[in-house]
Amino acid sequence: MEISVDNNKPTNLQGGEKMATRKFGVEISHNRRALGTINQRGGAQKCPCVVNKRALPHANGNNENIGVNQLHRPITRKLAAQIANKKQCFPEDVLKPKQSTESFKVWEDVEDEPVPMEVEMEDIFVEPVVDIDISDTKNHLAVVEYVEDLYAHYRKMESYGMVSPNYMLTQQSDINERMRAILIDWLIEVHHKFDLQHETLFLTVNLIDRFLAKQSMARKKLQLVGLVAMLLACKYEEVSVPVVDDLIFISDKAYSRTEILEMEKLMLNTLEFNMSVPTPYVFLKRFLKAAQSESKLEQMSFFLMELCLVEYEMIKFAPSFLAAASVYTAQCSLYGLKQWSKTCEWHTNYSENQLLECSKMIVGYHQKAATGRLTGVYRKYNTSKFGHAAKCEPAKFIVEEESCC
Repeated sequence: MEISVDNNKPTNLQGGEKMATRKFGVEISHNRRALGTINQRGGAQKCPCVVNKRALPHANGNNENIGVNQLHRPITRKLAAQIANKKQCFPEDVLKPKQSTESFKVWEDVEDEPVPMEVEMEDIFVEPVVDIDISDTKNHLAVVEYVEDLYAHYRKMESYGMVSPNYMLTQQSDINERMRAILIDWLIEVHHKFDLQHETLFLTVNLIDRFLAKQSMARKKLQLVGLVAMLLACKYEEVSVPVVDDLIFISDKAYSRTEILEMEKLMLNTLEFNMSVPTPYVFLKRFLKAAQSESKLEQMSFFLMELCLVEYEMIKFAPSFLAAASVYTAQCSLYGLKQWSKTCEWHTNYSENQLLECSKMIVGYHQKAATGRLTGVYRKYNTSKFGHAAKCEPAKFIVEEESCC
């Protein structure tokens, strides 16, 4: 015997096959009277308060063959008798609701009163972390699929490109910190005259420090070390490399071609040909992207970063930390307030409190950038090519707040 089930009608999942053999509501209609029959015999009246109640099957989009008597339980004689018995147990003043205009008035007044909000805005607003690579998904050169892995690798390798902050005392006897600062300041001017890439300058300084941390050098050879370091950095980063004769010319013929080539060989052997190390430049570009930087912020960050290259005491900081501090200080200088978003903190892995000490030092370098003998960075960034970034006022409030605390 085949059992036909109307799929368009709701079924009782708990009834099993028994419910499938009958139409929904048939048995109920034999044991219950229709609501209209009760009303004709003077039974319970329709409640005037119930207006346009939508039946459940109508909400499900299927209202065929479903009557009102099947959706609402009608009042039977037995149920009416039970209600009558319960009425005798309660006094009349309890059963009858007290209708008073005052009660309605009070309710309306309470409803119109504003509810006080005790939730603080900090609990409601949570700053999101912006996906800074979403705009480069179609740019194959941005390697969005691998960029996080690349910078994770840079963070692991950046310690191998760092040197001891005391190498001037332990390794060098004829040169000091001041001589190094003069050399770096001069190389920044040479780098600017040759119009080289930013990467070349940062790699040049890294090669100088790593070489001097392993090889003792006389002061008369220090400029030669700087020239050879820039030559090697150019070969690694530039498309058009300056020739040896150019280096001889800018050094006012202080060194011969043979001396330059011999120093190049010594430097490569000392560094074991390890040229590929993360410099602050690679982190600076990433952190500027996290800060959603514009041209002014970018120029300001590079200006502060190059001021740090001159200072020997800044080599104790990791390249990623130095880059993050430069971006943070640049934001404070341009906008006049402390600004470090959740996106910047996420991509740099440094909080604002961690950067304050280094940022205070950078502000000090910014304040004295135009004074003294070492003004190469200031003059470079005081041109229209770099948006006169050097003219921006230092973020003095960082130093003043720290001194007040």
